[in-house]
Amino acid sequence: MTDRVFDALGDPTRRRLLEHLGSTGPESASELAAEFPMSRQAIAKHLGHLEDAGLVGRRRNGRSVEYHVVSSGLAEIADWSRRVGDEWSERLRRLEGRS
Repeated sequence: MTDRVFDALGDPTRRRLLEHLGSTGPESASELAAEFPMSRQAIAKHLGHLEDAGLVGRRRNGRSVEYHVVSSGLAEIADWSRRVGDEWSERLRRLEGRS
């Protein structure tokens, strides 16, 4: 799953969409297209990548589908980053002779 998350976050448009949804709350692809300089179809494709990575979810609201941030996908990346950071900190302490 981590590879999919990094792949999804590797695209600046997807990062902006995720940040936007995190600050505004659930929105439809049409609503997002009104705020981003691209078509609804392009937005939907980006949202599909974010959904496949477990970063956004969707739920039906009447006739439209609204997308929202799923924090557990971001928590996985935060945990991974913390583990890697701890490993490097330990290696640096050993190199400096501060075991």
